[in-house]
Amino acid sequence: MNRLALFDCDGTLVDSQHTICTAMDDAFVASRLDPPGRAATLRIVGLSIFEAMQALLPEADDALHRQLAQDYKAAFHRMRGNGLVDEPLYDGIAETIEALDAAGWMLGVATGKSDRGLALCLAHHGLSAKFVTLQTANRHPSKPHPAMIDAAMAQAGASPETTVMIGDTSFDMAMAVAAGTRALGVAWGYHPTEELRAAGADTIAMHPRDILTELEPA
Repeated sequence: MNRLALFDCDGTLVDSQHTICTAMDDAFVASRLDPPGRAATLRIVGLSIFEAMQALLPEADDALHRQLAQDYKAAFHRMRGNGLVDEPLYDGIAETIEALDAAGWMLGVATGKSDRGLALCLAHHGLSAKFVTLQTANRHPSKPHPAMIDAAMAQAGASPETTVMIGDTSFDMAMAVAAGTRALGVAWGYHPTEELRAAGADTIAMHPRDILTELEPA
C-alpha cells in the first residue's frame, strides 16, 4: 500500500483567517445580524459552510443557515474578484511538501473548502501537481465524517495503516479517528493543541519541519 499524507488546507497549509473572518462578518451583516467575531469564526473553520452556520447559530432555522451560507460564498467570491483573498502559505509548508514528495509519500488534501476554492488556492502557490487526491465539501459530508479520508485512500491506493491526517482542528483529528488513520495535529492553526489531543491527535507538530520528523524519523 502507498503511504498517504493527507493535509487539511485552511489553518494547516495556508493562513486564510483574515479572508474567512471578513467573509463571515459580511454574511452576518447581510442578514442584519451581529457578526460572530474572529474567535467564534475560527472555532468553526474546517466544517462545511452550512454546518459552520449551524454551529454558529444553533437556535436558528435551516432557512437562515442556508441564506448565511449563500451570503458567505458570495462575499468570498467578491473578495476573490477584487483581488482581496489572502491565503499565504505557512512558513516551511512548501519545503515540507517537497520533501515528502521526494521521499515517496502520496499527498492529498481533505478540506471544507469548495473544489473551486481549493483549486485556486493550490494553483496560486504552484502546488497543484503535488497532490494526487483532493477531497472537498462539494462531494462529502462535513468533517468529522470520515468520507473524505476514505475517498482519498481509495484514490491514492493507501490504507488506514499507511495514512496520516494532518490538520489544525479537532474536526481533523476526529475525522482521522473515525477513519482509523494516524492523526497528526499542527500547532500553528486555529484550535488549541489541548483540543487536538482531546480529539485524538497521536502527536502534535509545532512547526512544519516537525511533520518530516514525525513521518520520516531518522
